[in-house]
Amino acid sequence: MNVKCQSFLNNEMIPKKFTGYGEDISPEFIIEDIPEGTVSFAIILDDLDVPLKKNYNHWIVWNIPKMEIIPGGLPKGGIINKPITACQGNAWGKQCYRGPKPPFFMKKAHRYVFYVYALDTKLALDINSKKNKLIAAMSGHILAEANLMGLYKNS
Repeated sequence: MNVKCQSFLNNEMIPKKFTGYGEDISPEFIIEDIPEGTVSFAIILDDLDVPLKKNYNHWIVWNIPKMEIIPGGLPKGGIINKPITACQGNAWGKQCYRGPKPPFFMKKAHRYVFYVYALDTKLALDINSKKNKLIAAMSGHILAEANLMGLYKNS
């Protein structure tokens, strides 16, 4: 499986539009080579460069239907009904996409990784769940994993 984004390439800068300093909307993802038996997708977004933490979770979303293009601009809230159906858990204190937003004093680019998982099921998971609960629920159901890393730094 492979994941791409038309808005930025792997290991390149994430446009401000998709950050907490811009419109803070989720990007569109293109999924290639989806494995047989895929029922749903889950996405985790982590900042790998937060001081004093191994990584900082910005977004968790699951029960995304099997599709080749996951639309961008997913709305806020634990349960999404448009433009697709999905569930968003608690990341960075909210149930929504929370894009890159390193502190103003940090001038070094942060690495943001979108992990995309193809699952053989839909997950029965509470919408107030955090990343560790999502990872536990996915255990034994992951058919494939792909990731896309984007960079962001304050100007």
